[in-house]
Amino acid sequence: MIKAVLFDFDGVLVDDEPVHCEVLLRVLREEGIELSEKEYFRHYLGRDDPSCFVAAFAAAGRSIGETGVMRLVARKGAYFRERIREEGHRVLPGALDLVKDLRRAGAMLGVVTGAQREEVEAGLAAAGLWESFKVIVTASDVKEGKPAPDGYLLALQQLNSMAPLPPSLIHPHQALSIEDSPAGIAAARSADLLTLGVEHRYRGRELVDADVVVESLAGLDLARLQSLFAEVSRR
Repeated sequence: MIKAVLFDFDGVLVDDEPVHCEVLLRVLREEGIELSEKEYFRHYLGRDDPSCFVAAFAAAGRSIGETGVMRLVARKGAYFRERIREEGHRVLPGALDLVKDLRRAGAMLGVVTGAQREEVEAGLAAAGLWESFKVIVTASDVKEGKPAPDGYLLALQQLNSMAPLPPSLIHPHQALSIEDSPAGIAAARSADLLTLGVEHRYRGRELVDADVVVESLAGLDLARLQSLFAEVSRR
């Protein structure tokens, strides 16, 4: 039985990824590195900002130190906040209803994301979802971002140790991760969670490692998730 659900942020709850792509490419161009939108969505989606910059510099045959990475992350963050102030956050279909249904049913909820904390908190607040989540794990909370399992392992630890405590310990097989990228699915599976892949930027064949793949969160509720979870558990 599902006791906890851990959501990715971009591509699952909100659709801010095009803005992230735009501003990251802008920062890289300012640094003399050209990266296409297609390359971004193929190779960088689901990764945190520091690893994106390190990978882009490496692909261009250049190196960048930790201080340089943090400088670029801060610049990207400033550009991102400017764009979001202009356009706002777009909540994806079904996300708000599913979160509310899960909360009413007593499931513990969390967010595990490679985004920056202030971006996540602002997005959740704007969507009216802030109080729905017990734990929020962002890029600054872990040493290694997705596809490493660090974020999910920390989220499970916090679900079990932070007030209000669950009636009984939540084990990985009782927690469901909802992700939209191969990197996110790999991270959750490495933490022994079941995974629900949502087709957004990637199609089902690209989310093949997910236990179940759906087109969107629209129409999903806890009863349907429990059914999917039970079917996967019997395989």
